[in-house]
Amino acid sequence: MSIVKWDPFGELEGIHARLNRMFGERPFRGVEDEEFSFAGWTPAVDIEETNAEYLVKADLPDVKKEDVKVEYENGVLTVEGERKFEKKEENGKKFHKIERGYGKFVRRFGLPTEVDPAKVSAEYREGVLNVHLPKAATTRKAIAVKVA
Repeated sequence: MSIVKWDPFGELEGIHARLNRMFGERPFRGVEDEEFSFAGWTPAVDIEETNAEYLVKADLPDVKKEDVKVEYENGVLTVEGERKFEKKEENGKKFHKIERGYGKFVRRFGLPTEVDPAKVSAEYREGVLNVHLPKAATTRKAIAVKVA
């Protein structure tokens, strides 16, 4: 019988590799069972403010314009859509690694009530969604206070 040196870190690497195989690289976000997955991905968003408007920029690469929905209601901007996954064995394609997120997404942003909802507009160009939210004209009136 020979003596074998035990390497605890090597054993941990083996456990880690088995867990990755069991759950995939991103747990609970499988492509095949979409009904059991959480949000497929979350697009990155920038919100800018100028004196005239708020500008919301969302990165939506590989999302078709028809798959994006933008709503503004009661001070909340909602951007939702879906980046659809190509079938794995379609047209002789074979994927070796899939890291990008796919599926549906929803982002909601509470904005000040000073936005003019009638003038809200959105444009989608080169994978970037730009939502323009013009500020409403606020009229302030000074009220004289009488001291008795």
